[in-house]
Amino acid sequence: MTEHDDQPALPDDPSTFEGFEGSEGFEQDGPVAPVPVLAIVGRPNVGKSTLVNRIIGRREAVVEDRPGVTRDRVSYDAEWNGRAFTVVDTGGWDPDARGLAERIREQAEIAVSLADAVLFVVDATVGITDADEAVVRVLRRAEKPVVLAANKVDDQRTEAETYGLWNLGLGEPHPVSAIHGRGSGDLLDAVLEVLPEPPPVQPTEVGGPRRIAIVGKPNVGKSSLLNKLAGENRVVVDDASGTTVDPVDELIDFGGRAWRFIDTAGIRKRVKEASGHEYYASLRTTTAIDRAEVAVLVIDGGQSISEQDLRIVQTVREAGRALVIAFNKWDLVDEERRYYLEREIERELVQVQWAPRINVTARTGWHIDRLVPALDRALEGWETRVGTGALNSFLGRLVAEHPHPVRGGKQPKVLFGTQPSTAPPTFILFTSGKLDASYERYIERRLREEYGFVGTPIVIQQRVREKRKR
Repeated sequence: MTEHDDQPALPDDPSTFEGFEGSEGFEQDGPVAPVPVLAIVGRPNVGKSTLVNRIIGRREAVVEDRPGVTRDRVSYDAEWNGRAFTVVDTGGWDPDARGLAERIREQAEIAVSLADAVLFVVDATVGITDADEAVVRVLRRAEKPVVLAANKVDDQRTEAETYGLWNLGLGEPHPVSAIHGRGSGDLLDAVLEVLPEPPPVQPTEVGGPRRIAIVGKPNVGKSSLLNKLAGENRVVVDDASGTTVDPVDELIDFGGRAWRFIDTAGIRKRVKEASGHEYYASLRTTTAIDRAEVAVLVIDGGQSISEQDLRIVQTVREAGRALVIAFNKWDLVDEERRYYLEREIERELVQVQWAPRINVTARTGWHIDRLVPALDRALEGWETRVGTGALNSFLGRLVAEHPHPVRGGKQPKVLFGTQPSTAPPTFILFTSGKLDASYERYIERRLREEYGFVGTPIVIQQRVREKRKR
């Protein structure tokens, strides 16, 4: 067997892999043209998120019949008549808001300042309110093109109620029913008229910024961590548990590089047990993990490691993503708690001993600079490849030192191994018989001792040699 330790050598005979499905690597983002941005604003509960779902053609924005469900500015990709644009959903805009609602309003104002055009949504069945007029004053100061959507116009009879919205001074009101889709095509035509044409595609760095999902149960400090990394308040933070319900992508320069962070809703309960907007938030958290390359699991260091934390760990492992564990609120962890936390880590996190762990305080920024080295180690492990020659030399030593136990008078042997893919590292073992799960775990443990694989799950697949018929 020839040694090619520096490259992924594979068997010369392609039939070796016949009938065996190897895992494929995850694709990186390709060059993307910057597209125009449309901010959707309006007072609370006029149907903005429902309209977003109608525009993007899928149920992604969280919808529930109570104000304040959308709290952050959240971006979605949209397309109409062959033109792509970005839709930014915002929290309800209440000019007299205080507390959390005031910060939601601030996020909406930021969205307008960053947008190329604005879609202002008004409830046609209610008519013009003082809050609507206050929003109009802010929009005039922003000097951005505005399209006025008269929502909840479900039939011809209701359409007459839209005429009074001319008094807002924003031009023609476009009647639409976000729920039923009535008038949405004409509304989107009007939107395209005010959006600028996107510039031609510029080649970008292959792969783009590394994609990081920030995950964890509610109220452990995920949004605080993202805000501290960004150096500004990009995500609404509040002591109320579960403040974030939509994933928020942010490009952040940190540690001298650009990273794409995906802030996610806290996973509270199993999806099948969740209800209302929590159900969709839970689904999108899983989607965010799938979109990421590495997940940062934020755990409150002052609280016991819970079943919810372990469920998130399992979700990350099953998705095949790299993992970093950040114990937050470390300023509140005393000596006694540290002792018990170490015992919990040994007991509860035994399946992910390979994940880098850091202790941080997101509120003050203490030790968040340790996140980048931990991410680098995890991504390096996630993309580690072992040459076929080196792998089989390693497997030969391993089997000689610790052969598989005899089962029923037979002793399965590892005949050959190869690593067809990385991200996560995936190994195919060609064997003379089915290996015990315990022996498979032994091989994984020895692989980590030999090659590191810090911060990444390892996938091991077996291909058992068929018995030849006489």
